[in-house]
Amino acid sequence: MPEFLDLHGKTSKALRALADAAMRRHGLHVGQNHLLARLWERDGSTPGEVAAALNVTTPTVVKMADRMTAAGLLTRRRDERDNRLVRLWLTDAGRALREPVEADRRAIEEKVTAELTGAERDILLSALAKVHRSATGLLKEPGAGRKPPPDPAG
Repeated sequence: MPEFLDLHGKTSKALRALADAAMRRHGLHVGQNHLLARLWERDGSTPGEVAAALNVTTPTVVKMADRMTAAGLLTRRRDERDNRLVRLWLTDAGRALREPVEADRRAIEEKVTAELTGAERDILLSALAKVHRSATGLLKEPGAGRKPPPDPAG
Protein backbone atom coordinates (compact mmCIF):
# COMPACT_ATOMS: atom_id res chain seq x y z
CA MET A 1 0.00 0.00 0.00
CA PRO A 2 1.23 3.53 -0.68
CA GLU A 3 2.97 4.66 2.51
CA PHE A 4 2.28 8.40 2.12
CA LEU A 5 -1.43 7.93 1.46
CA ASP A 6 -1.82 5.60 4.44
CA LEU A 7 0.06 7.82 6.88
CA HIS A 8 -1.58 10.98 5.60
CA GLY A 9 -5.04 9.39 5.83
CA LYS A 10 -4.48 8.23 9.41
CA THR A 11 -3.04 11.62 10.38
CA SER A 12 -5.90 13.50 8.72
CA LYS A 13 -8.48 11.42 10.59
CA ALA A 14 -6.76 11.98 13.94
CA LEU A 15 -6.40 15.72 13.35
CA ARG A 16 -9.99 16.02 12.21
CA ALA A 17 -11.19 14.20 15.35
CA LEU A 18 -9.20 16.60 17.54
CA ALA A 19 -10.49 19.66 15.67
CA ASP A 20 -14.08 18.40 15.63
CA ALA A 21 -14.03 17.82 19.39
CA ALA A 22 -12.71 21.36 19.91
CA MET A 23 -15.34 22.84 17.59
CA ARG A 24 -18.16 20.95 19.34
CA ARG A 25 -17.18 22.78 22.54
CA HIS A 26 -18.19 25.96 20.68
CA GLY A 27 -21.45 24.42 19.45
CA LEU A 28 -20.15 23.92 15.91
CA HIS A 29 -20.60 20.88 13.68
CA VAL A 30 -18.07 19.40 11.27
CA GLY A 31 -16.83 21.98 8.78
CA GLN A 32 -18.80 24.93 10.13
CA ASN A 33 -15.60 26.52 11.43
CA HIS A 34 -14.35 26.65 7.83
CA LEU A 35 -17.50 28.45 6.70
CA LEU A 36 -17.10 30.88 9.61
CA ALA A 37 -13.43 31.43 8.72
CA ARG A 38 -14.41 32.34 5.17
CA LEU A 39 -16.98 34.84 6.45
CA TRP A 40 -14.52 36.26 8.99
CA GLU A 41 -12.38 37.14 5.98
CA ARG A 42 -15.18 38.00 3.52
CA ASP A 43 -18.45 38.60 5.31
CA GLY A 44 -21.34 38.79 2.88
CA SER A 45 -20.09 36.05 0.55
CA THR A 46 -22.58 34.05 -1.50
CA PRO A 47 -22.93 30.31 -0.84
CA GLY A 48 -21.30 29.68 -4.23
CA GLU A 49 -18.30 31.84 -3.33
CA VAL A 50 -17.92 30.03 -0.02
CA ALA A 51 -18.25 26.64 -1.73
CA ALA A 52 -15.54 27.50 -4.25
CA ALA A 53 -13.20 28.74 -1.51
CA LEU A 54 -13.76 25.59 0.58
CA ASN A 55 -13.72 23.17 -2.38
CA VAL A 56 -17.18 21.81 -1.53
CA THR A 57 -20.52 21.95 -3.33
CA THR A 58 -22.93 24.85 -3.01
CA PRO A 59 -25.67 22.58 -1.58
CA THR A 60 -23.21 21.59 1.18
CA VAL A 61 -22.75 25.25 2.09
CA VAL A 62 -26.50 25.90 1.94
CA LYS A 63 -27.16 23.00 4.32
CA MET A 64 -24.46 24.26 6.73
CA ALA A 65 -25.84 27.79 6.48
CA ASP A 66 -29.33 26.49 7.37
CA ARG A 67 -28.01 25.02 10.62
CA MET A 68 -25.87 28.04 11.39
CA THR A 69 -28.77 30.42 10.76
CA ALA A 70 -30.93 28.38 13.16
CA ALA A 71 -28.08 28.55 15.71
CA GLY A 72 -27.93 32.34 15.38
CA LEU A 73 -24.43 32.46 13.87
CA LEU A 74 -25.32 34.01 10.51
CA THR A 75 -28.15 35.56 8.53
CA ARG A 76 -29.10 35.47 4.86
CA ARG A 77 -29.95 38.61 2.92
CA ARG A 78 -30.64 39.27 -0.74
CA ASP A 79 -27.92 41.09 -2.62
CA GLU A 80 -28.69 44.79 -2.95
CA ARG A 81 -27.78 44.92 -6.65
CA ASP A 82 -28.88 41.46 -7.79
CA ASN A 83 -31.99 40.18 -6.03
CA ARG A 84 -31.32 36.64 -7.35
CA LEU A 85 -28.25 36.34 -5.12
CA VAL A 86 -28.30 35.54 -1.42
CA ARG A 87 -25.41 36.61 0.77
CA LEU A 88 -24.34 35.14 4.11
CA TRP A 89 -23.63 37.61 6.90
CA LEU A 90 -22.21 36.91 10.34
CA THR A 91 -24.21 37.80 13.42
CA ASP A 92 -22.54 39.15 16.56
CA ALA A 93 -22.52 35.57 17.87
CA GLY A 94 -20.74 34.35 14.72
CA ARG A 95 -18.15 37.11 14.94
CA ALA A 96 -17.63 36.42 18.66
CA LEU A 97 -16.52 32.85 17.90
CA ARG A 98 -13.47 33.96 15.93
CA GLU A 99 -11.07 34.42 18.83
CA PRO A 100 -11.93 31.24 20.78
CA VAL A 101 -12.12 29.04 17.65
CA GLU A 102 -8.80 30.31 16.32
CA ALA A 103 -7.22 29.92 19.77
CA ASP A 104 -8.34 26.28 19.97
CA ARG A 105 -7.04 25.57 16.47
CA ARG A 106 -3.67 27.17 17.32
CA ALA A 107 -3.47 25.12 20.54
CA ILE A 108 -4.10 21.87 18.65
CA GLU A 109 -1.48 22.79 16.06
CA GLU A 110 1.07 23.61 18.76
CA LYS A 111 0.40 20.34 20.62
CA VAL A 112 0.61 18.06 17.60
CA THR A 113 3.80 19.71 16.32
CA ALA A 114 5.46 20.11 19.75
CA GLU A 115 8.08 17.43 19.00
CA LEU A 116 9.15 19.15 15.78
CA THR A 117 11.95 21.69 15.60
CA GLY A 118 11.19 25.04 14.01
CA ALA A 119 12.99 23.92 10.86
CA GLU A 120 11.02 20.65 10.74
CA ARG A 121 7.76 22.55 11.11
CA ASP A 122 8.72 24.90 8.25
CA ILE A 123 9.65 21.94 6.03
CA LEU A 124 6.42 20.13 6.90
CA LEU A 125 4.28 23.17 6.05
CA SER A 126 6.17 23.73 2.80
CA ALA A 127 5.87 20.08 1.78
CA LEU A 128 2.17 19.93 2.65
CA ALA A 129 1.53 23.10 0.63
CA LYS A 130 3.19 21.46 -2.39
CA VAL A 131 1.17 18.25 -1.94
CA HIS A 132 -2.02 20.31 -1.62
CA ARG A 133 -1.26 22.23 -4.83
CA SER A 134 -0.60 18.98 -6.68
CA ALA A 135 -3.75 17.30 -5.35
CA THR A 136 -6.01 20.26 -6.14
CA GLY A 137 -4.45 20.51 -9.59
CA LEU A 138 -5.22 16.85 -10.21
CA LEU A 139 -8.83 17.42 -9.11
CA LYS A 140 -9.22 19.95 -11.91
CA GLU A 141 -8.28 17.44 -14.59
CA PRO A 142 -11.10 15.99 -16.71
CA GLY A 143 -12.62 12.95 -15.04
CA ALA A 144 -10.94 13.60 -11.70
CA GLY A 145 -12.83 12.37 -8.70
CA ARG A 146 -15.08 10.09 -10.75
CA LYS A 147 -15.33 6.41 -10.04
CA PRO A 148 -13.59 4.24 -12.61
CA PRO A 149 -15.88 2.02 -14.67
CA PRO A 150 -16.43 -1.47 -13.23
CA ASP A 151 -13.86 -4.05 -14.23
CA PRO A 152 -15.63 -6.53 -16.51
CA ALA A 153 -13.19 -9.23 -15.39
CA GLY A 154 -14.61 -8.75 -11.93
